[in-house]
Amino acid sequence: MLDEETLLDAFGNPLSSQNNGRSGDWDEVNAFCERVYMPYDVCALQRHAAPNARLQSLVNGRITLTCFGYGTPVHLSNFDPEAGNILVLTTLKGQIEHSTGGEHSAVTGVGESFVANCSQTDYWLNSDDEHVQLNLTIPHALVEQVALEWFKQSPGPRLWQSKVKFGGPQSSWMALLNYLLSSYATPLDENLRQRYVDHLEQGICLSLLQQWSAESGIDLSEPEPAADPLYLRRAEEHMRANCQAFPTVADVARGVGVSVRALSAAFKRYRQSSPGAFLREQRLQGARTRLLQPLPGDTVASIASDWGYVNFGYFAKLYRQRFHEAPSSTLSRHR
Repeated sequence: MLDEETLLDAFGNPLSSQNNGRSGDWDEVNAFCERVYMPYDVCALQRHAAPNARLQSLVNGRITLTCFGYGTPVHLSNFDPEAGNILVLTTLKGQIEHSTGGEHSAVTGVGESFVANCSQTDYWLNSDDEHVQLNLTIPHALVEQVALEWFKQSPGPRLWQSKVKFGGPQSSWMALLNYLLSSYATPLDENLRQRYVDHLEQGICLSLLQQWSAESGIDLSEPEPAADPLYLRRAEEHMRANCQAFPTVADVARGVGVSVRALSAAFKRYRQSSPGAFLREQRLQGARTRLLQPLPGDTVASIASDWGYVNFGYFAKLYRQRFHEAPSSTLSRHR
């Protein structure tokens, strides 16, 4: 039933869906992706490339299933956290490179899956021209609800911010996806179908939590550490609001009433990062936003200066590492 060319039901018949076709129009493809996934940035990796996108989507309760491929190599980034969605991507054809944190990545081949909670962590992917994916878009709130029901606690940032590869062609996850597809052809009355959908949602979220936590080295039966302290969240808010002024870590710590040591320890424990790394990310994101929405007369150098970078070569290096393109490329696309 998981086929690189079409989705089949339990009887081997092609599944009908809300979308079932191809498109060579970027606007149409982007509108589809924004509706079934969330807003994000897409960059074709070949100049002047047109998509030959496969568009197929099905809805099962609160979970959206899509069979999708751009038909051209792309880089995707800046998935909107406000959408509140988790992406589970299973490769049916080709290969996908997924970010796992920092400069690290993992590649999924045929039958392998990857999960990223786009509401809680940054995520990007690179795909080849042959890629076809079977994707699940699942609300974070739904997975958290299942975790509370089954494990009596909500997983903390260690799980939600973990991005991992799992499954495989003969895995239980792949078998569950086949079962999900078969459910679309099961004739049921309205009341029974709703109960059936509820059970499927529970099963999918529970299986995802089990495999996600196993690959992340997390035991969901153990109590999570205490919630992150209020001063940590206030420090993040302070840095987001003042990052263009390039405050020091001491400035931030003083602003929220704790020592630099306490603030650094909180970042290490609850964010697996540091205050400096968080501040650098906010500055890079601010510079990128300006490059995407330039003012008249803006140049890469003037924007970099506005965001506290005096060494433009260093800025260009950091920017390319983070966004996989030169800042001049971003600016030229949006003039």
